[in-house]
Amino acid sequence: MLEQLQSMLPTLLLSLPVALISLSVHESAHGYVANKLGDPTAKNLGRITLNPMKHFDLLGFVSMLLFRVGWANPVPINARNFKNPRRDMAISAAAGPLSNLCLAFIFAILLKLLNISYGFITFTNETAFLVMYFLEIMLLSGVILNLNLMIFNLIPIPPFDGSRILYVFLPTDLYFKVMRYEKYIMLAFILLFATGALDGPLSFLTNLVMRLMFKLLGL
Repeated sequence: MLEQLQSMLPTLLLSLPVALISLSVHESAHGYVANKLGDPTAKNLGRITLNPMKHFDLLGFVSMLLFRVGWANPVPINARNFKNPRRDMAISAAAGPLSNLCLAFIFAILLKLLNISYGFITFTNETAFLVMYFLEIMLLSGVILNLNLMIFNLIPIPPFDGSRILYVFLPTDLYFKVMRYEKYIMLAFILLFATGALDGPLSFLTNLVMRLMFKLLGL
């Protein structure tokens, strides 16, 4: 067990800044789009920022590092400020996962450039090789973490972003019926997640999107 933890330590440490950036971008995207649609709540609270301390949630951050899925302190959004509350809430919700997809692409492009650079670099010492190796781990972690975060948040159950997107397509009466059972639905999801029942589907989706992305970029 100790050897396993030691082998994971470099990856965990290199994932720290990636996780902080990814969660901050995700929450800031929610707030930024909500502000553009007429709700300045997040802006007034100083939540449209890449400062990770403004979004930090300890449990969600630890979950992000250990299980590759997590969450931050949600950006507050007041739907009453929107002209079309359900539609604008869905658009604001979609901004978070979309921002993580964009980040995943950025990390993947940087990984591609790093791989290309190997053909032009002559490593004269072990330190230079280790720096490049750890940089590669960090960039790959950036791709995986952001794709996981995107897919995790697109799950169409409360309180994830996917539920806000789904609700815009539901009839009004069904929408409010689902909202009444939001806490129970979330509890059932937590139980499924804790037992590992969702590991397979989430990993499959992440790997599928990552393979498509890498194929597109020639990685």
